[in-house]
Amino acid sequence: MNLHNGQLFWPTTYKNEENYPVLEENITCDVLIVGGGMSGALCAYTLSKETDLDVVVIDRRKPGFGSSSANTGLLQFSSDKMLHELIEQKGEQDAVYFYQLCQQAVESLTTIAQELSEDPEYRKQKSLYYASTREDAARLAREYEALQRYDFPVEYLEPQEIASRFAFTKEAALVTGGDADVNPYKFVQIMLKDAAKAGVRIFEETPLMRKTKTVHGFTCESEKGTVQARHIIFATGYENDFLAQQLGADINRSYAIATEPLPSLKTWYKEWMIWETKRPYLYMRTTKDGRIIAGGLDEDKPEAPLNDGIIRERGERIVEKIIEHFPDLSPEISHSWCATFGESHDGLPYIGEHPNRLGEYYCLGFGGNGTVYSMLGAEIIKDLITKGFHPASRLFTIARAVSL
Repeated sequence: MNLHNGQLFWPTTYKNEENYPVLEENITCDVLIVGGGMSGALCAYTLSKETDLDVVVIDRRKPGFGSSSANTGLLQFSSDKMLHELIEQKGEQDAVYFYQLCQQAVESLTTIAQELSEDPEYRKQKSLYYASTREDAARLAREYEALQRYDFPVEYLEPQEIASRFAFTKEAALVTGGDADVNPYKFVQIMLKDAAKAGVRIFEETPLMRKTKTVHGFTCESEKGTVQARHIIFATGYENDFLAQQLGADINRSYAIATEPLPSLKTWYKEWMIWETKRPYLYMRTTKDGRIIAGGLDEDKPEAPLNDGIIRERGERIVEKIIEHFPDLSPEISHSWCATFGESHDGLPYIGEHPNRLGEYYCLGFGGNGTVYSMLGAEIIKDLITKGFHPASRLFTIARAVSL
């Protein structure tokens, strides 16, 4: 699958990537991770720091060059599905537990960012979530009540309060704390480098060609070598369209831009991340060097378009949206791209052990909070491998998928 097209911004920000070898021998390990993007990097880093397991990572490309290089780096505990809506769908206990898990996952991401050997441009942030229409203001009021009832960090802003901070106003908005933004490409590359220093073996340009179940685990064949592993974690993201179909996921595409650095962002209150209730939604954030990262215009098409003209036109539409919010700014596009993303059938990620193949795990952060979900997956799968249990695994089991 063509995961992205256009001009990616994040890979231009970091030139200290490691060159990992191609697997050209037969090796053994405790855990094989298939995929070296955000999910695979978080799994590898977590296992290297918190266990003594022998871990190997393989990627069919250079690690971090799949969907992670097109990630816009907004990290929020709030889901695309509001808490009060999720309560109606999943029940109060499970919905609140899910939001608490996401909150804890952002805290875990913060801890990892602080202990890495290099700065991944990670910043703690607040998010402004505004009502796109008058009708959505009522939904935000219900969401505020739900978040406040369960002690999530949230404020409710009236129109005049929004206008006092920003160059625009809306019918209502929520401000959530405990969120963050990051340079996702640097984050992946530095996690992998630090995991490698801790003993994880990483191989690039090493596709998984064939997997065979054995008495002691799995035999995984690549083009020039094999890996004998007791456990295998699939952290392949949106790469496998057949797998997505089996899981009942929707594969769509979204557009994003990075602007040139702006001389001032004073009218952008505290550089809070911004998103809206409309679907598909506009989302905006800033970077440490004064750029704006913004995206949206989602389409129900799985592959990123090859036509640069389409990507450029969508980028210009996103710039128009930025100017609607910040008329004092004159943003110019430096990079524009389109990327594939996936959404599960119920809004929750697919995490856990395959119900019919013991020792085979999935860390698939399908949804708008992919990085947060991947952090959840890394922690859950670590416990499933080392302890045989994690209390949250029942929420995300791939056994709930429509076709396995």
